[in-house]
Amino acid sequence: MAFKDRPHDAAHSHVTGTSEFIDDRPRQAGELVVLVFASPVAHARIDLLDTATARTLPGVVGIYTHQDLQHNRWGSIIQDQPLLAEDDINYVGEPLAVIAATNMASALEAREAIELSTTELPAVLHLEEAISQHHFMGETLHLMTGDPDGELNRSPHLINGDFHSGGQEQFYLESQATIVYPEENQCLHVHASAQHPTEVQHVVAHALGLEQHQVVCTVKRMGGGFGGKESQSAHYAALAALVAHHTGKPARLVLSKDEDMIATGKRHPFKTNYQVGFDEHGRILALQATLVADGGAFTDLSPAILQRAMFHIDNAYHLPNARISGKLAKTHTHPHTAFRGFGGPQGAAVIEHIMETIGQHLKMDALDVRLANCYQGNEQKTPYGQQVEDNQLPRLFDTLINSCEYRHRRQRITTHNKQAKHIVKGLAMTAVKFGISFTTRFLNQGNALVNVHTDGTVQVSTGATEMGQGVNSKIRKIVAETLGIEENDVRIMATSTEKNANTSATAASSGSDLNGAAADLACRKITARLANIAIQLWQGFVPDDTHELSIDPDLNTSAVTFRGGLVINNNQKDQQLPFKTLVKTAYLNRISLSEYAHYRTPDIYFDKATGKGRPFLYYTNGVAASEVSIDRYSGEVKILRSDVLMDLGRRIADGIDHGQTAGGFVQGAGWVTTEQLYYDDQGKLLSHSPTTYKIPAIHDTPRQFNIDFIENHNNLKNIRGSKAVGEPPLLLGLSVFCAIKDALHQAGLSETSALNIPATNEAVLTMLSDGSQ
Repeated sequence: MAFKDRPHDAAHSHVTGTSEFIDDRPRQAGELVVLVFASPVAHARIDLLDTATARTLPGVVGIYTHQDLQHNRWGSIIQDQPLLAEDDINYVGEPLAVIAATNMASALEAREAIELSTTELPAVLHLEEAISQHHFMGETLHLMTGDPDGELNRSPHLINGDFHSGGQEQFYLESQATIVYPEENQCLHVHASAQHPTEVQHVVAHALGLEQHQVVCTVKRMGGGFGGKESQSAHYAALAALVAHHTGKPARLVLSKDEDMIATGKRHPFKTNYQVGFDEHGRILALQATLVADGGAFTDLSPAILQRAMFHIDNAYHLPNARISGKLAKTHTHPHTAFRGFGGPQGAAVIEHIMETIGQHLKMDALDVRLANCYQGNEQKTPYGQQVEDNQLPRLFDTLINSCEYRHRRQRITTHNKQAKHIVKGLAMTAVKFGISFTTRFLNQGNALVNVHTDGTVQVSTGATEMGQGVNSKIRKIVAETLGIEENDVRIMATSTEKNANTSATAASSGSDLNGAAADLACRKITARLANIAIQLWQGFVPDDTHELSIDPDLNTSAVTFRGGLVINNNQKDQQLPFKTLVKTAYLNRISLSEYAHYRTPDIYFDKATGKGRPFLYYTNGVAASEVSIDRYSGEVKILRSDVLMDLGRRIADGIDHGQTAGGFVQGAGWVTTEQLYYDDQGKLLSHSPTTYKIPAIHDTPRQFNIDFIENHNNLKNIRGSKAVGEPPLLLGLSVFCAIKDALHQAGLSETSALNIPATNEAVLTMLSDGSQ
């Protein structure tokens, strides 16, 4: 069957405005508005939290504190975070109380009427402060390979330095949002904008002293997630559930954009101290690096994010001798959380920065430094001991160098910079080798329920959540191909914990991998039964009132295929049945048309004690070349051109993969250029709205933007031979950062190691003003 690359499954409803998000759900009779009373200070002892006056206001139904919860601790890894603060406040925006009212005006009035008195406590507000005060949480992590100390001592060239990468706001268009409907027998139905319905279910149940089977969480779709709704949606769902549980009325909690940005976690800021030894060709002989991540006030997902940053500090380059350590700083800011790339970008940024620094030190094109260090063949191993299989990196580099005319453009840019006085240009090519799997092994599992109806149409339920990335479109295509039917005959249902229990978050770029594989397995169980009865029909079996079909385990069904809406015997092509006819026959003969399947990722493991293992099923690879211009007088950066080339194996959906590549790259470019988080000296986020936080606009994207993919059918480990695309392209935004460093070097700066992420226009202008020009 010839499949067309159809648009995103919700494209039409998005464009016409008919897609339903949480706050689009109709208000029910008696539904309550839920508002959070949040901390205005970063670190303090609560002396008084008086809600008496607020409770008496018209329209106020109730105000709830930690005393109204059965359990007041939650956390994805360690349950160290209170849902509602008890004695101490630990960050600006921390929830202290929950207001339930019949209308928003009453809720807002009640929030103003709550009296809070605190005693200020010393606050650690910055990563540097935490490091200097040894304000850490959790254990120090280690990876080591070879003899880094010996090779550093023997290296002809040695560079020491610090590198900082800042945080980043997820900036999903739909803020944290939840509606909770009470049901009989103290049960709750939670509708959430969340990447992890199972965690929402479990946190709500635990907080209220309910059993997990008393809570159902449903996620139809999100208006964006980017990791910001992997763990922290559960927090706000529990607060809404608290109201519904105590009042017996539906409760709706929808944060404003300002409330959301002030209170929720971002991409982790990192500081990395490094020492690198290399030879005259730019080959890295040894690397020693200590990564410190700002985890914020509580643990959240920070240990796993720190570990992935350590796993990705090699990025696309072989490090034969390396010692890599990781620490987690504790600050009195919102707990930082998952963000597309999950620490990988912060790790890769360090080595790409080092590549530029080595190039400047040796007066080489940094591309040649990268080529000298790029993983070769399929035998080299990462610092954590995983063999780099199906390595397409050299091919990707070679192909893009030619297709984007890198060498010719390098000469042209050099000539331009010698002549130009106002505008200076830079060019850089970076790579990505992104490991695909959750680094926590038990999370690498998914399940699916497939129901084939008697008219031949299909409903599919999985644990995947749709946040705009197209996971539903990919799963629908997988199911349609396996059953040999049209995609329009397949419907992906809203994600619900009553149909798909104990699933993992849609994260780690694995949503399509895990849930698509599970759906495919379920479909294959159904097609095996249908093929069995098809052969019996072709052999002359005629079911009647006294003889019905049943599965014959001795039949060979290998010649039966499903395509074009038909079930075909390849050994005898005239033996065909319409899929719909066979389905109806199966139903009339009491053959099951529904199936559940479970998938777990094979061959992954990691020993934290030794720092060795195989944490990833495979790697998604890519390269990107970016050319930028800098205005010497204003520091304004423009991305003139970006060329992206990726290896996504056998792509399931070209349109979805192209969109994810473009979007990921631009989001990465935003992180390294315009997206600066500003806090006041009391720890409150100042850039908490679209007017003060600068995500890329259309004029911040590359003027010329070329995206292409190589053909690679060697990835036999994953569904349909595909490779994940969600996170890897974001790391290629580092090509823009490195191009800025190159332009600054071309402008006369002897070295640019002081430039950190984000390289805002202000930062660029400061370097131009302070350096030699």
